[in-house]
Amino acid sequence: MLSSTFKNTILKRSQATFTKPVTVSLIEGDGIGIEITASVKKIFAKAGVPIKWEDCDVGPVIKNNNTAIPDEAVANIKKNRVALKGPLATPIGKGHRSLNLTLRQTFGLYANLRPAQSIKGYDFLYKDIDFVVVRENTEGEYFGVEHEVNSDNVVSIKLITKEACERVIKFAIDQAVKTGRKNVVVVHQSTVQPKTDGLFKEVGESLVNYNKDIKLQFELLESYIYRSVKDPKIYHDAVVVAPNLYGDIITDLNSGLAVGSLGMTPSANIGTDVSIFEAVHGSAPDIAGKDLANPSAMLFAGCMLLEHVGLSEYSEKIKKAALATIAEGIKTGDLKGKSTNSQYTDAICAKL
Repeated sequence: MLSSTFKNTILKRSQATFTKPVTVSLIEGDGIGIEITASVKKIFAKAGVPIKWEDCDVGPVIKNNNTAIPDEAVANIKKNRVALKGPLATPIGKGHRSLNLTLRQTFGLYANLRPAQSIKGYDFLYKDIDFVVVRENTEGEYFGVEHEVNSDNVVSIKLITKEACERVIKFAIDQAVKTGRKNVVVVHQSTVQPKTDGLFKEVGESLVNYNKDIKLQFELLESYIYRSVKDPKIYHDAVVVAPNLYGDIITDLNSGLAVGSLGMTPSANIGTDVSIFEAVHGSAPDIAGKDLANPSAMLFAGCMLLEHVGLSEYSEKIKKAALATIAEGIKTGDLKGKSTNSQYTDAICAKL
C-alpha cells in the first residue's frame, strides 16, 4: 500500500494563505491529458473538494527565438500560486524547447518531489517499496542551451550553480525531517565531471550541519542505481537528492521498481512562490481518445496539491477510494488490467 511518506510529502509552508475554495490553474495537457483531466475533475467533484478550476493554456509562443509561456498563462498561475498539469508534448520544429522545462524555469520551480511506493493489490518486482526523491529542476543538462559548431559537432551546456545546489539540497533535508527519515543521499558523478557534479557534491558537504539530526551521505550515480535495484529497501530511510538528469533517471527507475508504470506516479514542482503538480508520464498519443488512459498519476498529483493547500482530509479520502478500487482488481491496461479509464474513474467515484 502507499506509505505515510506518500501521504505527507509536501511541506505546508503557506497553507494559511490559501482561502477556500482554493482556485487552481488547470493545464489540461496534450494527448491523454484531456481524458485524465476530466477524470480528476469528476472525482474531485464527487468528493466535494472545495476547488475552483481555472483553465490555463500554456502555449507555446516564441519570444526572443525561444519557447515561452503566454503572458496570460503566466499571470494566471502567478495569481493562483498552484496549478495542476497534465502531460505536455513539445511541438516539433526549430526554436522549440521542452514545455516542461520552460514552465519550471519561468516560475523558478527548483525542486521536483517524486515519491514512488508499492500499491496494495498490485505486487510488482518488489513489495513495500518506499522511495522519495528530490530532483533539481531548473539546470544541469536540462538547462536547454545547445550550440551547433558545425554539421558534425554540437555542444550542450550543463549549468550547475551553487545557489541552485544549496536550495535543492536544503529542501531535501527539510523533506527528510518532515517525513521522519534519517538520511539524505546526495547522488553525483564527480569522478567524471569534477567541476559541475563536483560543485553539487561540495555544496552538499558544506550542509552537513544544516540539520544535525539528518545524516548526509554521498553516492555515485552508478552505485546508487546498482544498489537500488539489488536492494531497494536500503533507501527507505532516506530522501535521495540529485541533479536534474540523474534525478529524472532515478525517479523513472523507482517507478518501474515499485509498480512498473509511470501511470501511477505523481510529482510536485516546488518553487518559492508557485508550485505545479503533475503526472510524470508522457502524452501517450497512441492511446489518446480510446478511454484507456490511467488517470492515477494526475489524480495523486492532485492529492499532493490538496495537501499543499491545507485540504489533506480530501486527499486522504480520494487516495483511499482509488487504492481500494485497484485492490479490488479494477485496473487499467498499464497495470495488467482490463478496465477503461471511465470504468476506473466511476469505480472510485462510487466509493466517495
